[in-house]
Order: sequence, then structure tokens, then C-alpha cells
Amino acid sequence: MAAQPQRPSLGVEERSDNGSRASRRLRREGLIPGIVYGGKDCSSVKINARELRSALISSSAVIDLKVGDSKVVPVIVKDTQLHPVRDEIMHIDLLEVDLTEKIQTVVPLELEGAEEAPGAKEGGVIEHVTRELNIESLPTSIPERIVADVSHMEAAATMHLSELTAPEGVVFLDDPEETIVATVTIPTEVVEPDVEEETELVGDAAADVVGDADGEAGGDDSEGGGEGS
Repeated sequence: MAAQPQRPSLGVEERSDNGSRASRRLRREGLIPGIVYGGKDCSSVKINARELRSALISSSAVIDLKVGDSKVVPVIVKDTQLHPVRDEIMHIDLLEVDLTEKIQTVVPLELEGAEEAPGAKEGGVIEHVTRELNIESLPTSIPERIVADVSHMEAAATMHLSELTAPEGVVFLDDPEETIVATVTIPTEVVEPDVEEETELVGDAAADVVGDADGEAGGDDSEGGGEGS
């Protein structure tokens, strides 16, 4: 079994001021407002933005959270709110976990080998259908991501979750036969209309109209001459 990555530690301070105005003031000071959930209790905290980013880029899903000087608790990220334009965390929710009990969570699903797939080389488009998977595992076994190798996919092929092997200690909770990981779609050829042929038809029709118009005009002149005589 591969060694577990060292868990990052993150210091936080409890905060009593809540609301959007207080949160904006914290962000101006380089702090991120957050909530730590633990059982039936939850506490509002503030976290140094730079230290938070450093902890989140770690390959470990579990973070040792130091709440003031009182205690250290293991937590995982429950949810993050990002700025709609800038790639910045506006708020974060953390969940206290028991390292000996399995939990259910969501991890990203990524594709690799798309450029080498025979279907892609034949002009097909690989569509990434499912981007997140629901899993169950111990907190210390939560993978950073699940990777699906699509380098073997032929044209018009479909890959289901049943074709993936879960990492050790991880159970997929999504339906393996119903969950589509990726597909290879062949673009539909669009038949362009024959513009030249259509132009000729329009020209013939126009000539007929002109001929009819000339005939009608000649008939009117003949009738007019008869009346005048």
C-alpha cells in the first residue's frame, strides 16, 4: 500500500461577526470567512487566504485544523464559494471527520489519453460526460481525483463507470452501468446545396416570365390595333 501523504495543517481563529459586510471586511484584510461543521455543532472561523491556498493544493484530502490554541481536529472541505470572475475563494465550509469512520464525498473525474484514442484520430470528438463521482471511503483514503484512460476508445464508443477500477479502499456509489464517463461522437456531415444549379433554374424561370410578359404585351398591341381600325 502506498504511503499516505502528510496532512497539511491550517490555523484558524473563531469569529463572532457574521454577515456580508463583515465578510467583505475580512477579505480586504486577506482573510477568508468559513464555517467548521462537527456533528450537530458548527463554528464560524476566519482563515488566512494564503495559508488556505497552500493547504488546498496538498494531495491530502484531510487537513489538520488548529482552532486557536485549544485543539486540532481533522477536517475535509465540504464546499467552497468562488468569485464569479476571479479564481478566488470567497467562503469555505469545512467538515470535521473521524479518521476511523467511512464517509461519503465527491471527487473529480478526469480523462487522459484523449489525443491517442483511435476515434479521435478518425475525426471523432471525445465528450467528457461525467465530471464528478460520488464515493465512500475512510477520510485518509479519499483520492485527489479519479482518472479514466480513454486512449483505447474507438469511433462511436461509450465508456461507462463499470469499466473503471476504484482505488484501494474506495467504493463508487454511482450506478456503474448507467453512469457514462465519456463518448466518442462522429461529427455529422452537412450537405451544402448546389448553388450553381439553383442559379440556372432561377435563370430559366426568369426567361419564361420574360417570354410570357412579351407575349401578353404583343397581344395587347394587336387588340389595340383592331379597335383603332
